[in-house]
Amino acid sequence: MITRRFILAGAAALALTASASAENWKAKYPELTFAVVPAENASGVTERWAPFVSYLSKELGVKVTLRIANDYAAVIEGQRAGNIQIASYGSASFARARLTGVKTDAFANDINADGSTGYYSVFFVKASSAYKKVDDLKGKNLGLVDPNSTSGNNVPRFELDKMGIHDAEGYFSKVVFTGSHENAMLALSQGTVDVAANQWTSDDDSTLAQMLTKGMLKNADGSAMKKDDFRIIHKSAPIINGPYAYNSDLPEDAKAAIAKAFFDAPAKDKAAFDRLSDGQKKGFHPATTKDWDGTIELIKFVDALRKKKAS
Repeated sequence: MITRRFILAGAAALALTASASAENWKAKYPELTFAVVPAENASGVTERWAPFVSYLSKELGVKVTLRIANDYAAVIEGQRAGNIQIASYGSASFARARLTGVKTDAFANDINADGSTGYYSVFFVKASSAYKKVDDLKGKNLGLVDPNSTSGNNVPRFELDKMGIHDAEGYFSKVVFTGSHENAMLALSQGTVDVAANQWTSDDDSTLAQMLTKGMLKNADGSAMKKDDFRIIHKSAPIINGPYAYNSDLPEDAKAAIAKAFFDAPAKDKAAFDRLSDGQKKGFHPATTKDWDGTIELIKFVDALRKKKAS
């Protein structure tokens, strides 16, 4: 006969087993490294991410260390080596990681303020310029972001190819990798480039919007630039928001704890989440690695384009 005492004893045993399992992964991973690629200057990244990383440390019960990577390649290689346990990827860089054998699994991506989970790659020009379409920019300077950036390189090249521009370096006078989304917009504002590729979700949710809020973009006379000082001349099809991913080899209970901490963040530490998202996101959406299968096809296309040019 199953007694109440037997049931309670069983429940206690299960609780002890679960607790022991949690302690086992924490003993193996007393510290987790979380890598992000700056869309802005390094100090801005630290200010945005530090409260959220502190929240993760508290929720997970182990130290979570923020690593600001120089570029997406550093995140890819860090996860390949097992030195990075959690990473914030762009869609293209995550696809590149998977294509090159990195053991990484997506578990979440951002939910936009309107409830969507995607964004666009756009070409910005200054509104004071005469450029109304990409055809007007032959022989001008193009600012890109990073070779592994989705909205700042891979999708722009795909969009250019659809327009019949199969060789960006041959069409434009100069193609410059600026290193970050912010740097691309700075280059455009300063006249270093005539057109800049960047990410855009809405007029209130983009790198440009963040920079204008911070007063980072200036006119020649030192006055602050405004939204109306820029014009979008081309917008891509929607792109799925890049994933947050953990190492595939992490223990399953560690993965579950990390995912739960992310999903609980907007309610458990609203201040940290709002600081992270600049108030532009609603939360984290559950995701799986397969959600980026389509992006892998995009990367294969860009690789084929590069090989064709090289030959």
